[in-house]
Amino acid sequence: MVGHGFMGAAHSQGWRVAPRFFDFPRPIDMAVLVGRHDPDSSARRWGWGEAATDWRDVVARDDIDIIDIVTPGDTHAEIAVAALAAGKHVLCEKPLANTVAEAEEMAAAAERAASVGVRAMVGFTYRRVPAATFARDLVAAGRIGDIRQVRAEYLQDWLTDAEAPLTWRLKKDLAGSGALGDIGAHAVDLTEYITGQRVQTVSGILETLVAERPLLAEGVGLSGTAAGERGAVTVDDVALFTGRLSSGALASFEATRFRTGRKNALRIEISGSLGAIAFDLERLNELEFYDGTLPGTEQGFRRILVTEPQHPYAGAWWPTGHALGYEHGFSHQAYDFVTAIATGTPPRPSFADGLHVQRVLDAVERSSEASSAWTAVEN
Repeated sequence: MVGHGFMGAAHSQGWRVAPRFFDFPRPIDMAVLVGRHDPDSSARRWGWGEAATDWRDVVARDDIDIIDIVTPGDTHAEIAVAALAAGKHVLCEKPLANTVAEAEEMAAAAERAASVGVRAMVGFTYRRVPAATFARDLVAAGRIGDIRQVRAEYLQDWLTDAEAPLTWRLKKDLAGSGALGDIGAHAVDLTEYITGQRVQTVSGILETLVAERPLLAEGVGLSGTAAGERGAVTVDDVALFTGRLSSGALASFEATRFRTGRKNALRIEISGSLGAIAFDLERLNELEFYDGTLPGTEQGFRRILVTEPQHPYAGAWWPTGHALGYEHGFSHQAYDFVTAIATGTPPRPSFADGLHVQRVLDAVERSSEASSAWTAVEN
């Protein structure tokens, strides 16, 4: 695994725990953790066999089969392309890259690698929350009919303090974009995953609410402690955009890290001709389902607790009603990726899927620069 920050902890938890609950087709050895700054302590804490400081050396090793990339977006392309060329399977955190050009290079490398049996997957982990996967299954089964409208929003508040420090996520050269790429990418991917449709055109606006912040003294989680000097915020704080799906249905999207009181609220509501579905990551074991085919006297959103053994992934864990948490999606991701490798099946979401999301983000940026004009997502 290359990188050992917040996502490093989450991915490590997934790799460590998944083989103890799921029947993996091949054994997993958490061999090496790579980081520039004191990777040894992280390797010990999270259960990696050893630590290293140069990912190139690790990619060249014959005893490494999978490279898991959890670094900031500015390094994704270089690491992934080199790893695929070396015959390593690659799991890369989202968004796939910082630019469309980088994502295109990565998708092309993944296509070449696939021709010789090497697999690549992008880590849109929320697809693997059981309630989200179950929502996809209900839509695919026609339970809500033809999709007419979607509302998707990812709401956080960890930047509402204007004196919160300038982390790497607030620098365009490292992160690519702000709320748009960091969390808006999840809203786009999950909408497309559940609906089975793609965003084709967008009209959007990006806004930076706090233009300058204290520099970062020490990172802690998503934020950290502030230093005395200040620097410019070079990414968006809020992204608002409308999209038209491939069926012609309209979807509204919001991504913000300034929505006071919302901690990690990825919320999607899909309305169809026969019913509706609503999902909220802050209540991730639940799905709201509205069956419009019932008599009017019986209609209303009902809460489904998605913890039955028949629900996606849930049967590998605890008895009915015993809730899962944020970290379980990373175990599901690890299991699905290794299974795809072992069976020779193309994993999803693919680098091509990640490239498409990058093109959606790019179209939103271009729309915002053009006074919110409707802008096509490139194919």
